[in-house]
Amino acid sequence: MRYDEIVADVTARGGPTQKHEAEAVIQIVLEDLGKRLKGNEPQNLADQLPAELKEPLVAHTEQEPTTDDVDEFLRRVAEHEGEGVSPEEALPHVRAVFTSLASFISEGETQAIRSQLPAGFAPLFQ
Repeated sequence: MRYDEIVADVTARGGPTQKHEAEAVIQIVLEDLGKRLKGNEPQNLADQLPAELKEPLVAHTEQEPTTDDVDEFLRRVAEHEGEGVSPEEALPHVRAVFTSLASFISEGETQAIRSQLPAGFAPLFQ
């Protein structure tokens, strides 16, 4: 898979329509997801992605993982997207990134990620 394919897929799945905005959202969501995953999981996911998407996932592996629920995760993504973005507006962006990732990575990796997330995250992968 190529980086531009993922960006286009995120846009097609309901992410931002402008390429630079889609790229920013992908980076934000991956960084916040990387903060949430434990153990080797950020690196395992990064190993299945293009080089441009690896850094945000593994940037915080030395820190204690966050334990937020889906609502707090959406609030954090919205905050990182910028002033005036609500969690409700961030929701389709997060869903677009998660569903796109699930279509590009192995089923086993998708299940490994989902196993570390509370049940409230499940709809974000559909």
